[in-house]
Amino acid sequence: MKRTQGKSARMLQVERFLLTQHEPIPQAVVARECHVNRSTINRMLADLQEMGVPIYQDDKGGIAINRDAYLTNIRLTLDESMAMFLAARLLARYSDKPNPHAVEGLLKLGLALEQGIAPQIGKHITRTSEYLRERLAVTQRSYLKTVETLTKAWSMNYKVRLVYRSLHSKRPFEHVFAPYFLEPSGIGYGTYAIGLAEPLGKIRTRKVERIESVSLTSETFEIPSDFDPTKLLAGAWGIWFDEEDEPTPVVLRFNRNVARRVRESKWHPSERVEEDAQTGDLIWRAEIDEVQEIVPWVRQWGADCETLEPKELRETLMGEAKAMAEKYGWFVSSQPSGKSSTLNDFFGGR
Repeated sequence: MKRTQGKSARMLQVERFLLTQHEPIPQAVVARECHVNRSTINRMLADLQEMGVPIYQDDKGGIAINRDAYLTNIRLTLDESMAMFLAARLLARYSDKPNPHAVEGLLKLGLALEQGIAPQIGKHITRTSEYLRERLAVTQRSYLKTVETLTKAWSMNYKVRLVYRSLHSKRPFEHVFAPYFLEPSGIGYGTYAIGLAEPLGKIRTRKVERIESVSLTSETFEIPSDFDPTKLLAGAWGIWFDEEDEPTPVVLRFNRNVARRVRESKWHPSERVEEDAQTGDLIWRAEIDEVQEIVPWVRQWGADCETLEPKELRETLMGEAKAMAEKYGWFVSSQPSGKSSTLNDFFGGR
């Protein structure tokens, strides 16, 4: 038994060592670094291949693991499996660009549960996954390829070369980018890469949907030890942040009719709420990095939400309200203290 355990431990050490390598390396180096006898390394590599580890050999005799075919082993409790199911199903159902990898991952999870501790739950996950697979739209291959390339670059610490067109840019621009991490956003169901942009030498956000082409480079990068993505996005409403300016205080007044709904959710890490004792309205406060990012959320509450601060945000929404009224044929006075004569006539406010 001890001999078997010793062999298994050495094989696991070889597997882990190969996973840390960016390029194929000679078998002799593997044997030396893993303290394995050179006469047995061939046999050990063959055993790993029989166990499903996708080891390959290049034309120079170097060996490596095919990361695209490598299966990660993971052991989940029933509750952890359910959490993964709900998260992946949410992505698979509501993303405007269905991800076949999410669907296949769900199917594997369902089959594992079906054959294990929760057959009933497993059958449900399998059925829903197969249904989602059948309904998969023709995924934009360029988008999926971009995500796959960024994933590989992030996992192996390789820089990429991007051709990127920002939202308001007339022409795309090319630059080198080190992806520190990928982050989804519920606003518009977008996916973003955040990392170091060169030659700026600053942390920047790149929306995957706006990347026109991406390719791996042979240049590696190291994520700084003091880099903290959680702290970086702490003040962001969704994904955008400003690493140079201070967050902007935002103060909103919610009508008491929607106060309960507002309290039900935690909309931002910095938020604070208090009730206006006189009106029953809810005063909502937060510090936001990029104020424009919160506009769609404020807008969706309609007349049940009034922006008190900052002044720029209030004026933006006032302008939108005026433009909308005029689009429907109502004249709205631009004077803050005045009232629209058309609205007064319509609603009888005299």
